[in-house]
Amino acid sequence: MPEGPELHLASLYVNRMCDGVIFTGPVQKSEVSKSPDVPFTCEAYRITATSRGKEVKLRLTPIKSDDPKQTVKAGQADQPMDIVLRFGMSGYFRFTTEDELPKHAHLRFFSKEKPCRVLSFVDARRFGSWQPSGTWQTSRGPCIMFEYKSFRENVMSHLSDRAFDRPICEVLLNQKYFNGIGNYLRAEILFRLNIPPFVPARNILEGLESEDIHEKEKPVKNEIKNTKSSDRANQKRVEGETGDLLRLCHTVPLEVVSLGGKGYDPEKADYSDFEAWLQCYYVDGMKSVRDHNGRTMWFKGEPGPMVPKDSKSPKAKKRAKKEDDHDYTNKKKVSRSRSESTAKKKVIKQETATKTAKKDARAKEAGSKRRKTESIQEVNTPQHEKRSSARRRKSSSAEPTAAVLFVAGPQRRSQRVTRQKGK
Repeated sequence: MPEGPELHLASLYVNRMCDGVIFTGPVQKSEVSKSPDVPFTCEAYRITATSRGKEVKLRLTPIKSDDPKQTVKAGQADQPMDIVLRFGMSGYFRFTTEDELPKHAHLRFFSKEKPCRVLSFVDARRFGSWQPSGTWQTSRGPCIMFEYKSFRENVMSHLSDRAFDRPICEVLLNQKYFNGIGNYLRAEILFRLNIPPFVPARNILEGLESEDIHEKEKPVKNEIKNTKSSDRANQKRVEGETGDLLRLCHTVPLEVVSLGGKGYDPEKADYSDFEAWLQCYYVDGMKSVRDHNGRTMWFKGEPGPMVPKDSKSPKAKKRAKKEDDHDYTNKKKVSRSRSESTAKKKVIKQETATKTAKKDARAKEAGSKRRKTESIQEVNTPQHEKRSSARRRKSSSAEPTAAVLFVAGPQRRSQRVTRQKGK
């Protein structure tokens, strides 16, 4: 799922690709999308983008004519419109020619040039959404990356909230306090701090300061924490900085942003740098269990006392990056292989059935031929041959009986003589 860094990179992508481009006409929505229509039509307008946590805002700004006599046509927009988008599981932007429009382009903005180009919001799973004339969701907290001070104050001032009774790994996904943190970021942050994922969140956060005393300093790498230093004060500063969870919620996402297009680039779809950057999420040797919300948590060591009972590690799946539609799972590959195997099975069954039918037909044909030949032989055989064969059968059956009587006769006579002598 795209998280705070990806949405910010998406906004940078829109600004880069749409710089100097004039758009025209109505904003089109796909027929299958359940999101609302965008009632915006303009002869000429520009598009810019900004991000905040897990939301992106597109601003459509009409270009006003320098001619004071020229009036806005009926039905044409004369005021800017903001469209707030949420990416769901697989949303992203593409800027292509009209002929290369992606399959799952559900929101489209057409340029005025020829040949026409299209900025489109692509979402294969259709979990994303947009809100015309929208504003940032009030239920979401300040952005972890670009509103750090407000984000920190918001968390520290609400530690008495019941939300912080839950495990720290689940609280990190609460967008009311951690707007922009997602599944891979929570795994990386907790791993770097060596914090078990299923410990009470309040126990981890209540020892932190409301203000970050290291905010103006450059981020310090984790390895510095383990180096020996004669300066105890400097060592304490380093430990405090690297052990501050809220600070890492700010700096770790910025590391992903610093990867540039390698973290979000619909044109190249190169994720090698991002995969090399990951230390915990989907990394070999790490453990994983499902949290109370069914989300997979990656970690190292012990899970902590609040781990769900009878929790099982989900089956390992390879992290696949789709070049065409940015689908981050291998679901389509599995479905394709299943359909191919099913088709192969059907072909095999059909071939087997055909072979069986041919065998049955051959057997029937052979049987009918055998019966015909037997009937022809019976018709053509002379009667005296039938009688002689019958006599032979009778004589053969009678001969054993005569032999038995011949042998048994003398034995009976001898038995009589023996009995008379005995008397």
